[in-house]
Amino acid sequence: MPPRVREKTIKHKHQTESLPAGTLGHRDALEKLNQLEAQSKLGGGAARIKKQHEKGKLSARERIDLLLDEGSFEEIDAFVTHNFPGEKILGDGVITGYGKVNGRPVCVFSQDFTVFGGSLGERFGQKICKVMDMAMKNGCPIIGFNDSGGARIQEGVVSLGAYADIFLRNTLASGVIPQISAILGPCAGGAVYSPAITDFIFMVEGTSHMFVTGPAVVETVTHEKVSFEDLGGAEAHAATSGVAHFRSPSEPECIEAIKRLLSYLPQNNLESTPFLADDDPEREDERLDTIIPDNPAKPYNMLDVIETVADGHALQQVHEDYAQNIITGFARLGGHAVGIVAQQPMVLAGCLDIHSSMKAARFVRFCDAFNIPLITFVDVPGFLPGVAQEHGGIIKHGAKLLYAYCEATVPKLSVITRKAYGGAYDVMSSKHIRGDVNLAWPTAEIAVMGAEGAVNILYAKELANGEGSEAKRAELLAEYREKFCNPYEAAARGYIDAVIRPRQTRKRLIKALELVRNKRDTNPPRKHGNIPL
Repeated sequence: MPPRVREKTIKHKHQTESLPAGTLGHRDALEKLNQLEAQSKLGGGAARIKKQHEKGKLSARERIDLLLDEGSFEEIDAFVTHNFPGEKILGDGVITGYGKVNGRPVCVFSQDFTVFGGSLGERFGQKICKVMDMAMKNGCPIIGFNDSGGARIQEGVVSLGAYADIFLRNTLASGVIPQISAILGPCAGGAVYSPAITDFIFMVEGTSHMFVTGPAVVETVTHEKVSFEDLGGAEAHAATSGVAHFRSPSEPECIEAIKRLLSYLPQNNLESTPFLADDDPEREDERLDTIIPDNPAKPYNMLDVIETVADGHALQQVHEDYAQNIITGFARLGGHAVGIVAQQPMVLAGCLDIHSSMKAARFVRFCDAFNIPLITFVDVPGFLPGVAQEHGGIIKHGAKLLYAYCEATVPKLSVITRKAYGGAYDVMSSKHIRGDVNLAWPTAEIAVMGAEGAVNILYAKELANGEGSEAKRAELLAEYREKFCNPYEAAARGYIDAVIRPRQTRKRLIKALELVRNKRDTNPPRKHGNIPL
């Protein structure tokens, strides 16, 4: 005979039920769930959340609420706790789950600085890996809010292993789903390498800090005194190092910028970008006909060209503060998202240098990975000369941009507005590296080099005679410009598909996009190429 179970009687209306001792009724069970859910939402407690606010920072949950559509967040692993002795806090310092941004699914994790300083341990890492795996399996973007003191010392090497588990997933997800990192507090040591592998990094002025070694270690090792902000703040990484792609004055503005970026991106590498038609595809703007100065040495603002052509005159720049001699960003043409790459004549005359080559190469490869057509506006006098550039590896870094354009199989359209000189002409999405539709304005100059340099080389002896040399130089310059500094020689050879009126640039690009949107192009079978890194 089995042992008798002691019973207790619960009266409910006119019924009695017998339950094993120690079990909870439905109401008690629900009450316990309510208590645990409320406890998990407290994080490190109201006092620590208040400290976050005093620093100008939002709480981990407030960040998620701002990002996601109202009521769409579904949290997972809310009751996970760490496995070492001490205070148990539900969630273990990171909030994970999924929801929607403008009606489209995303996965998200938000590190909670109020819990053990946001330090990462075994369970913390497992939670992030789990939501990353979920994003990969279901083909949606992953957004991570980073606000952490680093590895959890109490857990030793286990925390280091957890970081490596995350790094591996970042790498495997690269080019498969968009990965976005927002640095909304400290991010130091090995923790920086997860955001570094992701596609885009956002930072906030005054509260975001990112570095491998902090100011104290730097001073000890190199005797350099530097502040947190100067070493690893938003301005340092957005303008100097190029680590950050976007910077914002506040967290709400940062999160709005993330939502805007997502509006241009597909869910994954197999889906199309969102379509949003809100502008006339036949729109022309006669101001483009006179935007190029008569003086070839005088700059103009390429942003005016791009914003005139784009739907709604809107461009979201990527790396806006870094390597400003080249512009990269997202816009729409005819309702479809496109990636924009363009020289900026107002900075270094639009020359390609080490930093601009790396900036543009990274952007081109992202667009290619996610099937976003590339529009290239060209006004490039060449690669920047100088000992610093040569010793810094301009050959290697310039080759990155060339490699990226050559490798890209997405639709590639280009418009040469003015200068396209030397090897830089080849690099910037030319017909020779599988440019699909290549257009030029009548002001385009496609040549090996500019007239001044060419004449000095070609007619050095004649010009060295002295008497009458200035008149002779003027004659030779005019002759060279007439023959070479125009788009018609290239058009005669089919290197340029059409010379167009500048005012028609928008509608010509939209019609070209309609043709090439479903193009099929492939590279030779291989494990992967060996881009010059």
